[in-house]
Formats: sequence, structure tokens, C-alpha cells
Amino acid sequence: MKSNQLFCRVTLAIVAAIGPGLAAQVQTIVPPVVEGAKPATVEHIKIHGLALEGNLEGDAVDRDVIVFLPPSYAMEPKRRFPVVYALHGYSIGADQWSHEIHVPQTIEGAIAQGAKEMIVVLPDSKTMHNGSMYSSSVTTGDFERFISHDVVAYIDARYRTIPDRASRGLVGHSMGGYGASRIGMKHPDVFGSLYIMSPCCMSARPAGQANPELEKKLASVKTAEDSAKLSFFERAQLATAAAWSPDPNNPPLYLDLPMKDGVPQPEVLAKWAANAPLAFVDQYIGNLKQYRAIAMDVGDQDGLRVDAGKLHEIFDKYGIANSFEIYPGTHTSAVADRFQNHVIPFFSKHLCFEVNCR
Repeated sequence: MKSNQLFCRVTLAIVAAIGPGLAAQVQTIVPPVVEGAKPATVEHIKIHGLALEGNLEGDAVDRDVIVFLPPSYAMEPKRRFPVVYALHGYSIGADQWSHEIHVPQTIEGAIAQGAKEMIVVLPDSKTMHNGSMYSSSVTTGDFERFISHDVVAYIDARYRTIPDRASRGLVGHSMGGYGASRIGMKHPDVFGSLYIMSPCCMSARPAGQANPELEKKLASVKTAEDSAKLSFFERAQLATAAAWSPDPNNPPLYLDLPMKDGVPQPEVLAKWAANAPLAFVDQYIGNLKQYRAIAMDVGDQDGLRVDAGKLHEIFDKYGIANSFEIYPGTHTSAVADRFQNHVIPFFSKHLCFEVNCR
């Protein structure tokens, strides 16, 4: 395969994976309010990211985090609760993610319908170019460790959690689904149950031709203000490069793009390809088999369903217990319904709700 063809596949995979969701972000179906649902408590906090210190983009190290405490949290001061960490998608942060999945309403609704009570945490991972990819990079900071270590440690220290992997769940949608896949594969010592929603960026896909004008436009970006003027797709390219092909010797953005002066860069393309979960999942089969439960879902009108299906097939091939559902919907149309009626009930069934449970 020629390098420029691979560039097309990788770049267009990003827009195919994440782009369609942008227009639909606010078009989510809201489940009806469940009668008699008790209110959850919402806390807006900041968590210092040790793993983000010194990032070359200058992204915030103290990150916004939204914490949802279940109805019984204040009434039962000696009771401890499991925790679900929910990762947002590209171009949005924790606040917009909370509106898209309609929390706390959907959390309250799930509990009112029989789900066990749990703490739900939404950490913000938005960066200079609109998304961290939940990856490890000197340019953006190590968001993989921020989620798996810094956030978890802070929540365990501040709240009455059950500080055990069996009592921690990880879920994410779109870019967050990618993050849940990546972090989940690498950190079964931290999380015990895993739910992957419409994951993006599983692999590169063939389509289209290289775009010299795009390459020129990206190369002209020098500041955060320049990045903010770009289209969704253009910023996604920079976010991907910042996460997967960082370069501490290439200011001011400290990243390498797959094309430079019209010439494909095979080394950069190789780095991008190496970050595709369908490429590295075989390295983490032992880790995945440690999970108490794994679930994945995707809409039948979502272009991501093909790669999601491939990941499910790999799980099945290796004998990794998992559930996989293709439901009626687009990339984002059903995320609130899924969160209330599938995600929270899944964790209610599979997380450990007792101290010292195995």
C-alpha cells in the first residue's frame, strides 16, 4: 500500500468515525421521567492531573469532573458505593456529555427501575484540538493514566467508594468508547467491568483521495486560536496527531502530521496505525479475560457498527465473555436511553456492591 493511500484511509477514518456524531450530538432521545425517582446529588469538582503536568500544549492540568452521588449517599453515611467512570466523545467535554446522556435524570430513572445505587463520574478530557483520544502523549499529557490513576485515586480518597477493581466500571461513547477500549485493555487491575458504546477509531478505513489543501491548512496552524477556526474534521486531524504522533522537537504544536511538504510520512502513519485497538487487542487477551463482564453496543445506522462488530468477533474468537448489541439508531440518537436502560443496569448486575467482594 502506498503511503498516501494509507494517509487517506487514516484521515478519513477519523471523520467517518467521529464526524457524523457532531451534527447529531443534541438529537438524543430522552427517556421519560420515571415516576417516583429519587434525586441524585450533583457535584462539580476539579481534579489535579499529575499525569498531565508539563504537557506541551499547555492544556489544563486541573480538570473539571462531574460527580453524581446516588439518592442514599447522604442518608446512609456509613455505606460505600461502587463507581462508574463515563468517558465523553470528541469535540465535547464532561458538561455537554452530561446533557447528551441526560444525567442525573437517567441515573435516577435507572435506580427507580431497579438498578442498584452507584456513584457515576464524568471526567473532562477536552484539549486544545478538542479531544485527548484518552492516549499517552507528551503533547497532550498522559490522559490514559489521568483516567486510570489520577481520577480514580482522587474519587476513592474523597468519596465513600468501594476501592476495588471489582467495584469499578468503565464506559465511554465514540472517542470515549475508544478510550474505554484502550484503557480497559491495559488496566484490568483498576476496572472490573467494561461497557463500550459506539467506539470510534478501531481501525483505518479505505476511502477518498489525499487532500493537498487540507494538508496545507493544517500545516499553517500555529496557535490554539488558529485551531479553533478549523472545521470539526480538520481539528480532529490535529487532535489525532497530538495524541498519536507527538513531537517535542516540533513547535509550536509539538506534533507530526502524516503529510509534510506534500510527502507522506511513513513513520507517522505507522504510529497512527499502532494506536488502532483492532491492531493491538491481541496483545491484551489475558487482561480482557480478567473482566467480570464486557458489553458493547452500536446503532444500526452508525458507520462504526462494522468495526465494533470486528472487535466483538475477536473477543469471541479468544473466548472472552462479552455481549454485543446492534440497536435501532444513529451514532448519538439513543445514548441517553442506552445509558438509563442498558449501561446502568449492566453495571448494577456486574459490579461488586459489597466491601471485600471478589
